[in-house]
Amino acid sequence: MVTITSQEIAQYRSQLSADPDALKALDVIEDCEGDLEDAAIALAIGAGQQPDTSDNWLALLAKRCRVPICEKDFREDLLNGNCTKAVEYLSSTKLCPELLVAPVVIYAIKTGVNQFCEPLEYKL
Repeated sequence: MVTITSQEIAQYRSQLSADPDALKALDVIEDCEGDLEDAAIALAIGAGQQPDTSDNWLALLAKRCRVPICEKDFREDLLNGNCTKAVEYLSSTKLCPELLVAPVVIYAIKTGVNQFCEPLEYKL
């Protein structure tokens, strides 16, 4: 289970203050006591998705968004805990519903950006 603290939620609110979908997602995360997985499932259902309730649903969704999240332009910001540019870019790709973009990017940060992006570093 990946969780974020109320201090981290406040930090992300500040970073994403211009994004109403991200702010709504952060409200749901807060309502779920910082549990990203529970919040993502609730947001997905609200967005008309039918997520399974397995413990790794958010991880699977994040993997589908790995390529844009791990672009070099965003990696340094993400390593420093700043998700603004990555959230904006991922929103523009339409890879996942707008309400799930912030939780996906936060998941990548919380699980470790380098570890999350490592599969893209392999070369054949």
